[in-house]
Amino acid sequence: MRKTKVVLMAAVCLGAATCIALVPLALAQTDHDNNVLVIEGGRILSITSPPIEHGVLVIKGGKIIAVGEQGKLQIPAGATVKDVTGKIVMPGIVDSHSHIGIDPNPTVSDSQDANEGSGPIQPALRALDAIDPADPNIRMATAGGITTANIMPGSGNVMGGQTAYVKLRGTTIEQMLIPGTIGGMKMANGTNPKGYGSRGQAPMTRMEEAALARGIYEKAQDYKAKWDAYNKAVSAGDKTAKAPDRDLGLDAVVQILEGKRIVHNHTHRADDVMTVVRLADEFHYRVVVHHGTESCLVADELAKRHIGVTFTMIDAPGGKPETINFSISCPARLEKAGVKVAFNTDDPITNSRLLRRSAALAVRGGMSEDAAIKGLTIYPAEMLDLQSRVGSLEPGKDADFLVLSGAPLSVYTKVLETWIEGEKVFDRSNPVDLRYATGGFNVISRYPQLQGGGQ
Repeated sequence: MRKTKVVLMAAVCLGAATCIALVPLALAQTDHDNNVLVIEGGRILSITSPPIEHGVLVIKGGKIIAVGEQGKLQIPAGATVKDVTGKIVMPGIVDSHSHIGIDPNPTVSDSQDANEGSGPIQPALRALDAIDPADPNIRMATAGGITTANIMPGSGNVMGGQTAYVKLRGTTIEQMLIPGTIGGMKMANGTNPKGYGSRGQAPMTRMEEAALARGIYEKAQDYKAKWDAYNKAVSAGDKTAKAPDRDLGLDAVVQILEGKRIVHNHTHRADDVMTVVRLADEFHYRVVVHHGTESCLVADELAKRHIGVTFTMIDAPGGKPETINFSISCPARLEKAGVKVAFNTDDPITNSRLLRRSAALAVRGGMSEDAAIKGLTIYPAEMLDLQSRVGSLEPGKDADFLVLSGAPLSVYTKVLETWIEGEKVFDRSNPVDLRYATGGFNVISRYPQLQGGGQ
């Protein structure tokens, strides 16, 4: 078959002053290349550029290769074209704090693997070793438009273990993990780690929480110094140099000190937030404040350090004393101070199907709609070091996107389709998928005769 060469334009202009830069791309392909997918006609929210009212998204090999205005992009011959006229297309939602898979559904004693209760410092633990890819909560999350998640150990420990950055697809954790990522490190302070006190163990106070955190970082500094000295000696040709004993937990903490692994720190009260800040200042590591119920009270301190907050929009603040001052206006106050705010589910604390609602409530509390939508997409991507792959619709990024029935933050809007790397993982028109969107998924296993039918 004759080969043709299709060259996509280097930029798409949306009027006199606005252009979206495209990666210059020449595609050597057959006249009828069915490997190209085109989503066209809908309003595209690229996040990093102005919306395109009648847009085109071109996808090949799981990647976005072009974004532009309908009629101004050359569509490769033979591409599969999907018309989404009247719909909204936006990036897949990034949940920067989730426990799906590690705290799965149904909640039974055998499935509670989020917190290791044998000691408060657990840097060697890996969330990936306890994540169940068959957890129905994962499919419920895709029904809510979530495509990427930071699945974490719980907050029962000062240092709870290594988090996993995943795409919500596949049947094994290896298929879910994002290649090239090592995840973050879960830490916590405030009420939760003090739970050891009820068993007569440390920590019993906030003072001891901070002391334990400082202790593990000091150990990691000493451990790193020994390895640096050993490596220097080997490089100098010293054949008598002896390697220090390997410690898997300290290896992970050293990655924090080297800036390779971000600390994701559970913290609610303003004084606890400042403890997190002090530790990061002292040991010079990158940190994201998680929950941040009172973080707006110290917003200026966070802003001058460029520390982001991934905010949990809790439904019942009266359930926990340290969240008693919860306010839906906190994200708006953080935005005003110059702090980037993401939104998370902390699933199962809030349901993954409803994460868009959290951003909408922040708008009701005074946040701008632009910042709220970024808080579902590009801001959490940045907090996971994934902004080069996800969080916006740009050439070169993963083809993770949603097709919505209406405005992203409207309570009436439905997620119609969820796509990860160019593959559809949720389709509301499919009766089986619909059950994950409406909460009726268990009907399938209880009543097999209903498989594939009914809504």
